Amino acid sequence: MSKKVLVICGTGVATSTVVAIKIKDFCASRNIPVVVTQGKVMDIVRGIEGYDLIVATTPIPSTVKIPVIQGLSFLTGIGNEATLEKIAQALS
Repeated sequence: MSKKVLVICGTGVATSTVVAIKIKDFCASRNIPVVVTQGKVMDIVRGIEGYDLIVATTPIPSTVKIPVIQGLSFLTGIGNEATLEKIAQALS
């Protein structure tokens, strides 16, 4: 069964697209079945359900009960591999 990942950035467009592609490619290389959806912080404020993991490039409210991994490394390139490993662990 596929795990569901929500990628969150400020507007839910450009940044989340870059991160979503990297997560999809990584998971495919590890044979991790995953469905990746993009969104913005306001989507979380309105309420979300059914996701196994959130990867965010922007601050997420502390009230969110879904595990969150900070994904800023996808943009800076610093610590990218460590972030991918955290994602793999969270989805296993």
